[in-house]
Amino acid sequence: MFEVFEELESNVRSYCRKYPVILDGALNAELYSADGEQRYIDFLAVAGSMNYGHNNPEIKGAVLDYLKQDRIINALDMYTKAKEDFLESFENLILKPKNLDYKVMCCGSTGTNAVEAALKLARKNKKRNNIFAFSGAFHGMTLGSLACTTDKVSREGAGIALNNVAFMPYCNSKIDSIGYIEEVLSDDHSGIDKPAGIILETVQAEGGINVADAEWLRSIRKICDKYDIMMIVDDIQVGNGRTGEFFSFERAGIVPDMVILSKSISGFGVPMSLLLIKPEYDIFRPAEHNGTFRGNQLAFVGGKAALEYFTKHNLPSEVKRKGAFIENFIKTEICPLDERLSYRDIGMIWGIDFSEIDSKLALECAHLAFDNGVILEVAGRGDSVLKILSPLTIEDSVLSEGLYILKNVIKKVLSDV
Repeated sequence: MFEVFEELESNVRSYCRKYPVILDGALNAELYSADGEQRYIDFLAVAGSMNYGHNNPEIKGAVLDYLKQDRIINALDMYTKAKEDFLESFENLILKPKNLDYKVMCCGSTGTNAVEAALKLARKNKKRNNIFAFSGAFHGMTLGSLACTTDKVSREGAGIALNNVAFMPYCNSKIDSIGYIEEVLSDDHSGIDKPAGIILETVQAEGGINVADAEWLRSIRKICDKYDIMMIVDDIQVGNGRTGEFFSFERAGIVPDMVILSKSISGFGVPMSLLLIKPEYDIFRPAEHNGTFRGNQLAFVGGKAALEYFTKHNLPSEVKRKGAFIENFIKTEICPLDERLSYRDIGMIWGIDFSEIDSKLALECAHLAFDNGVILEVAGRGDSVLKILSPLTIEDSVLSEGLYILKNVIKKVLSDV
């Protein structure tokens, strides 16, 4: 059944090993096998890149209309009508209403490329080599991003030393994270070089759904101001409405110096990444960071339609409403299955933690959920967290159906312990 992939595709493939099915159809939060015999509820959302659902009709309509007109598809960073329309919509629908002043840098097509650009730009601005990142972080698989990432398997793939990054404890640490960072920066014998930037996720998604509280984020902003360090927020997975606002940092009332967007920013699952830069830090020379596919016109078209959809349908209120529904379900239907279960969440990113029972059970649940028609993955230390990350547009009935399947799966796995 999978002979073509096994014979021709690289051994590095991974998700297909967890979900052994040939997929073809997709609509909002439902996926269908190529043979038409299997339907799956999507609690993965292509790792957070399908916030607006698969084949969202409003976004798809805009993309199809563009394609029908024989308009330009790729244009490097040349001026195009599609890019002009996207930039104006982003400014008028997102940045201006939030009183945010950023220059928009169109990066290569993946999130890690925008991370690399942010690291380079921080170092260029501050003329320092070091970067502070956090334990539990995931920022990408290219060397600079990987140097800021902590999971052992990913780092081992680099094949060389990953330097010029110092890791600090995240806000969920057992020690005083802010106090530790202050001590490192203020002690001239700490042995740790002052960084050009501090890069962080306000919610560590791959790290196990670790949610930074607003006060901690404000404290990091104050530290960056005090010590002349650039604050970089990686909003690749938890931006675009995932936490209940367009940007995940809004709840803290802070303004990062740079913001990294990718995954759902194109609205339609096509590759796109952006780096938002405060104007005073926008000092790259022309072509100093570039890439062939930073002019993906379909991404601009889909992205504009997605911003309009986000605003027209008041997606933040929907995220909060559905998030409350998920929380109530987990509290009343799943946590009572075993008092050692716990959960972490914000908006529509949820993690059920099995570490107090047996970390391996989370992966067993993911496998059994797949067998029962739900696709989701694990995250965190020891892959101990079952991660719920559906499209934000999932229908209430499909969300409820998926949660009940998940409840029965967890119940079955726990009963076998």
